[in-house]
Amino acid sequence: MRRLVPVTDETVVDARGETAGGAAGWGPDELAAAYAYPASVTGPRPAPWLRGNMVSSIDGAARHDGRSQALSSPADLRIFGTLRALADVVVVGAETVRQEGYGPARAPDGYAAAREAAGQRPAAAVAVVSASLDLDFSLPLFVSPLVPTLVLTGAAAPADRVAAAEKAGAEVVVAGDGTGVDPARAVAALGALGHTRLLTEGGPRLLGQMVAADVLDELCVTLAPLLTAGDAPRVTGGPPVADPRRFALVSLLEEDGFLFGRYRRS
Repeated sequence: MRRLVPVTDETVVDARGETAGGAAGWGPDELAAAYAYPASVTGPRPAPWLRGNMVSSIDGAARHDGRSQALSSPADLRIFGTLRALADVVVVGAETVRQEGYGPARAPDGYAAAREAAGQRPAAAVAVVSASLDLDFSLPLFVSPLVPTLVLTGAAAPADRVAAAEKAGAEVVVAGDGTGVDPARAVAALGALGHTRLLTEGGPRLLGQMVAADVLDELCVTLAPLLTAGDAPRVTGGPPVADPRRFALVSLLEEDGFLFGRYRRS
């Protein structure tokens, strides 16, 4: 793996082929440092920080054959695991849970001591955003997680589905009026529960709602050197925002033609 941005003396030497590259130089500690959350999430008055992580083909597809896994790579999976290892909670849409076959987050290898020192649980909780609660509550995500799964929904969600979620062991969090979920209220509700390191893995519709609500602080994007054609969704869905949100490139890594960008709200 090579660091392209920010440019350092090490970057220049590596580009000349004079240093050893590859995954060996990018273990858990190095990746954790490269993707560390800002100090504001752990300060005297911690504020939630919402980071997104998505993968895209070079022609803009977020999925192939209905899943994002086809666009991934070993390096992408290492970064995916690192982002989960650093997070308090992973926020994901109900449709993505159904399509991607989501299971509970596992305790990440190599990060146990760091999570304990940061006051975090052994693994990130998963928070599923769902208005209808049309979810299979018999799945391991709900009945056997290492950390109890959260369900974010609206105040008018079907009472029988709320009861089913709670019976399965999930914690239901109201984050909107009616049946819908308000992204700003969801972030605030998670922060009130002590979750300040937030990570969303989409899907595109949920991420688009977060962009529209202007609550996304950071976006990590893997650009896969693949062409897919077709009409697959891009990394954000829904109607366009009135004014484009400006983000700054703070980090760019490369391995095997895959680019790993980290963009932060300007």
